[in-house]
Amino acid sequence: MSLPLWCLLITALLPFWLAFWSSSVRRREFGHLDNHHPRQQYAQMTGKGARLWAAQSNAWEALALFTAGIVAMQTSGGGGRLADIACVVFVLARIGHGLCYAMDLATLRSSLFVVSFLAVLSLFMTALL
Repeated sequence: MSLPLWCLLITALLPFWLAFWSSSVRRREFGHLDNHHPRQQYAQMTGKGARLWAAQSNAWEALALFTAGIVAMQTSGGGGRLADIACVVFVLARIGHGLCYAMDLATLRSSLFVVSFLAVLSLFMTALL
C-alpha cells in the first residue's frame, strides 16, 4: 500500500480515536455512558469533553476533503514526493489539531487547520500537474 493510502487509513481512524477519548471523558463527567441517547449526552458535555466531541466532528469533515484529494491525485496519475509530503503533513497536522482541541489551544488548533487545508490543496495541485 502506498504512503498516501496509509495516510488515508490513519486519517479515517482519527475520528474513532477522538470518539473513544471523548467517551472516556463523558463517562467521567456523567458517571456512566448513556448508550440509548449518546448524542443527547454529548450535547450536555462541557469543557474537554465538548471540545473532543467537536474535534471528532471536525475530523469527519476533514476526512471527506482529504479523501477527495487522494482520489484526485491517484486517478490523475499525479503523486510523487510532493504528494507524499503533503499527506504526511496533513496527518500530523490533523493529529495535532485533535490534541489542541482537547488541550484548549485554540490559536494553534486554527493554525494546524490551515496547514492541513493547504496540504489538501497541494494534493489537488499534484493532480493538476
